[in-house]
Amino acid sequence: MASQTRMILNHYNITSPFPTEWPVEKDESDVSEDDELPKNVSGLRAASHSRAASHSRAASQSNIRRSRSRYSVLERSGTDRRSLVPGSEKTRDGVENLVQRDEADPLGGTDSVVRVLKQKGLPVEEDQRLRNRFLLSSTTFAPSLFLAQVHSDTPTIALLQGLEYLSRSIDQKSASLKVLVESNFERFVRAKSTIDDVYTEMRNQGVDPEPDKSRPHSRHASRTSVHLRNSSGQGLPTPRRASYKPLVNDKKKHALTKESEYGVQGIKVPLIEVSVKAEELWSPALGGRDKENSLRMVLESVEAHQGLLQLNTEISEAIKRKDYDNLVKEYTRARKYADEARAIAARAVQNSTQLTDPQIHQIVMTGRMWSEVEEQIDGFKRDVWRNLTSVQANLAMSTDRSHRDDHVALISVLLELGVEDNPIWVWLLSRYDYLKNKINFIFERSRVEIEVLRRRVALADKPSLFASAIHLKSPARPNMTERLKHLDTGPVLELWDLIIYAMNNLLSLQGGVLGEVVDFWEKAQSFIDGKAQRALPTGIDGSSRKHHRLSFDGVRDLQSGAVELVEILREHIFSFFADPPIEDVSLLFSPLPTDDPKTPRSATLSPLSKLDHRFQHDLLSPPPPSPRKGEAWEEFAFWPPYANSLSGVHYLGKLLALLGTAASEMALIRPVATGGSTVEKLKMLLSAVRERSARAICASWSTDAETCKVLEDWTRDVDSRDITQMPSLFSAFETFVLSGTQKVLYISDATVPKRASADVITPPPNKLLQMVRSQFVTSLYKTLSGMVENAERPVNLNQNSWTSERDSVAGYKPSRSSIDASRDTVDVSNRNLRMLLTLSNLKALRSTIVPQLISQFETDFSVKLTEESKTIHDVLSQIDIRLFQSYTRPLADKLSSLVTAGISSPAWIPTTGRPTEVRPYVYEALLLLVYVHTEVSSTAAPLTTHILAHLLEQLSSALLEAFRTRSRYSLPALMQATLDVEFVAQTLNQYTTDAASKTQSQIYVELDRGTDNSARLKLQSELPEMRATLKRLREGTRNEFACFKQPKASGGR
Repeated sequence: MASQTRMILNHYNITSPFPTEWPVEKDESDVSEDDELPKNVSGLRAASHSRAASHSRAASQSNIRRSRSRYSVLERSGTDRRSLVPGSEKTRDGVENLVQRDEADPLGGTDSVVRVLKQKGLPVEEDQRLRNRFLLSSTTFAPSLFLAQVHSDTPTIALLQGLEYLSRSIDQKSASLKVLVESNFERFVRAKSTIDDVYTEMRNQGVDPEPDKSRPHSRHASRTSVHLRNSSGQGLPTPRRASYKPLVNDKKKHALTKESEYGVQGIKVPLIEVSVKAEELWSPALGGRDKENSLRMVLESVEAHQGLLQLNTEISEAIKRKDYDNLVKEYTRARKYADEARAIAARAVQNSTQLTDPQIHQIVMTGRMWSEVEEQIDGFKRDVWRNLTSVQANLAMSTDRSHRDDHVALISVLLELGVEDNPIWVWLLSRYDYLKNKINFIFERSRVEIEVLRRRVALADKPSLFASAIHLKSPARPNMTERLKHLDTGPVLELWDLIIYAMNNLLSLQGGVLGEVVDFWEKAQSFIDGKAQRALPTGIDGSSRKHHRLSFDGVRDLQSGAVELVEILREHIFSFFADPPIEDVSLLFSPLPTDDPKTPRSATLSPLSKLDHRFQHDLLSPPPPSPRKGEAWEEFAFWPPYANSLSGVHYLGKLLALLGTAASEMALIRPVATGGSTVEKLKMLLSAVRERSARAICASWSTDAETCKVLEDWTRDVDSRDITQMPSLFSAFETFVLSGTQKVLYISDATVPKRASADVITPPPNKLLQMVRSQFVTSLYKTLSGMVENAERPVNLNQNSWTSERDSVAGYKPSRSSIDASRDTVDVSNRNLRMLLTLSNLKALRSTIVPQLISQFETDFSVKLTEESKTIHDVLSQIDIRLFQSYTRPLADKLSSLVTAGISSPAWIPTTGRPTEVRPYVYEALLLLVYVHTEVSSTAAPLTTHILAHLLEQLSSALLEAFRTRSRYSLPALMQATLDVEFVAQTLNQYTTDAASKTQSQIYVELDRGTDNSARLKLQSELPEMRATLKRLREGTRNEFACFKQPKASGGR
């Protein structure tokens, strides 16, 4: 099946049994035979065609009408002289090639040699020369290469069998040739007899034939007979040959005999006469015969050395096509011709012999050829040198491997042609200069662009409190993309992105200058070690072998150059982070560089910086410097104005990770790693950048802590309805800042290679940790202070100002908003609600959030906050007490005034002997507590028990003080006091504390001290009746004071 497929491919001259497009070579070869004939032949045929016009016209018409197969172009007819061999093809230059596209293995192994080569990965379909070296029908067939590739894994037994197969094939072809001769032997004999008859007739012209007495010659002669003829024309007598006689008439002078001078004797005398006459007439015209001979010799020399004369054109075409392989090949041929000419001249001088004319012609033509070739090669070398120094831009901009290895091809061709200077060293030196200039240009340009955008942000208005609240709440967003999008204002994030882009251009290993520096050293190290030279040519006769080794001084200069590039990068990064913002931005008005080897356009910071309106300014009105307002960010060139700590820790964490990775990679460069001082400088760079970043973060963190009060929007938390969103928002903010600061201080996101011998990333010093530690505690203090301020004076986010509010509690009257406080949004105009929610928030902070933040800080920074933790808890307790007192003191004063007024009233003492009701002040006090219970339980339920217990203590203390104002108590007064105290105690029994119980006991002691013994005895007898009265009163007020009743625990069924 495979053999049949190959026969089909050869028959139709195609490469695939299922082609997808029409072969281009079929269009190119679709010409008539007349177009391919020489002009003179075409002329002769045109004459014959004119004589047979009438016959051909009808035939042509019939041919036009004849239908043809759609694949007729692919087929080969038997009369097609351009396709004499099945499977032959035409090359791209139009030359007919008799080599087949594919052949069977001559050793009988496979039916397709090309398929085997394709399986081995050889490009035989694309490279025709390589394919011809494996085909037996080609003149360039290489047996050793054929065996090495096609039969690389064939065992010896199979090879011996293949040899036997090849021998049988040769024998079969020899037998076919023998059969051909035997089958056509009679034709050969008849042709020989005809030739002999014609020769005999011409020789015996004018001689009378003798009668044939021998038997007739048989046309079927023996195949072994031989017909001989000697040099004088005599041979064995035949029936048709006559004996020779002397010439007797003029006819015999035309016979082909020696006596008649082979037929020219009759015309010899006239020819001599004509020759004499022509000599007399044309002698002057024929004087240039010698010149003709000389020109003929020159022409013969030109024809003999036609390949030499075509070398100049071949080299020119190779240069145009950038066919370096063919260029080197032709140049080698030219050198060979030149060496041969020199050798001829040298031998002539050495042997003191004269040069022959062909030798002179060869030397002259070779000299002219060599002069022209040398001129072309010198111009080509200049272009290659220029391209070798300008290939840096392509190497930086292109990710295609073919472009990245352009320098290798250029170096190879220079080494092949032979040069005085070392192309390896020239390329390395130009690469070093290019990287040095690129580093300086990118940094200076990026610094100016950053400063221009920084000034633009500084001249804008400071973000409002409402905008700050949106950004400070961003860490609580569940979506990471939305979280990072709202970390800060748009201009600030834009400046951060520009800074990140600039640092990536310098320090990234993928597309950054540092990646090019590392790649430069790897290539330089490869040349130093001699590994890269293994694939480079040694030139003609090894003339370029001297360039394969770099000198000791060259190696030292390369090492110094690599260290210098790292030092330049380090100094620029240090300057950007350590120096204040620059004043001079005149570089912004300098034109961008053109594409030259030193500063290519790819070295610009921003791809659109030339068209970006942000960097387009009038030369007469440059962007003004940022105003000095005493802000902390004014001394940092890398910190955007008005940036908050959230965006700061996020982007500085990226910058420090990038810088840490870059420093680790720079420390791996061998000259840097072995230098010693450069590695220490890299450590100092990271330490300095980390310290400056930490200072900027702490300054912004402190400002944000003062602004954290805007996190309080008085919206209830979704998970816990007793608190607002303030605790969770503050926790998310602090957690984000702590995590980001940890990444900045420890540079934990940096990628350190495993092969790193020296760790340039050192732990942060204790001084830096202490600064962050202090700022963390300070941020908690400032946030708590802001919470207190929110409770006392809410912030108006719409007007960016604080509005004071006078909350009168002297005439306390619960508002309806206190009843509806269970909704998501709280009425911020109600001071009591703000106090209660703030107290509830403080409780959540003290119990959960602050301990979590302290634990996170201790985990992230590996320090213990024992003293700070105690101090923070003390501060939280003090603030809690302050707000608690601020809320309960007006209520306690109101209760005290009600109790004092009620007991000191003359109407307090009952007029009857036995009191049946408690006094009105008791109901007023309890109703006040009912409203307090409603307000607290609906706003911050966990605080209800604590607040009512405290108010019960204050109520008890007020009763004690009021009873002390009376010196004597009669029995009715004693009974009334006992009834009032017991009614309050039993109604608020759920909120009774030890302090309240003690105060109540002191009340009874005080009452007992103001009465006599008889009243005491009578009181004991009245107690049962008083208990019944008290029970009746409790039953009557059950609905009014049901909120004070302790709810029953719900048990599961």
